[in-house]
Amino acid sequence: MTIAEWCLFGAVVLYLATVAPAKALGHREFDNGSPRDPSFYEHPVRKRALGAHINGIETFPFFATAVLLAQFRQAPQEWVDGLALAFLFTRLGFVGAYVGNQPTTRTVLWNAAFAFNLGIFFLSGFGVRGAVVATVAGLLWALAVWPILGKVQRKRLPA
Repeated sequence: MTIAEWCLFGAVVLYLATVAPAKALGHREFDNGSPRDPSFYEHPVRKRALGAHINGIETFPFFATAVLLAQFRQAPQEWVDGLALAFLFTRLGFVGAYVGNQPTTRTVLWNAAFAFNLGIFFLSGFGVRGAVVATVAGLLWALAVWPILGKVQRKRLPA
């Protein structure tokens, strides 16, 4: 198996493991007979863990498609592997920022992970040059929105 294929497995484990600690730590309030009971997720940390979990499920199809397409089209494996690792580690940071209530950082990391995913996707059709352009453009976007998001976040904070 390639590193990128292991990253596919890692992405699944990450989104499953995101919500598991919330259930384990809240075991006295968690009802396994009703695992999706919204009242369990009213606690702020659990609510954010659930949000990160759902987001992981939402981002996985494009990541899996990009990796498999790149491998099917015989893109340079070291690039597929490197971008897949970057995606997975960025998603790990995203989960930490989400659960840790860092919305600006969370959004920047989401955009960065998406940039790495775009790189994988464009690698299959446009080669290394296309992957670099797509990834750099996505990362520049992630960096460009950072100060904007910071200003929006500061406006929402109570004085």
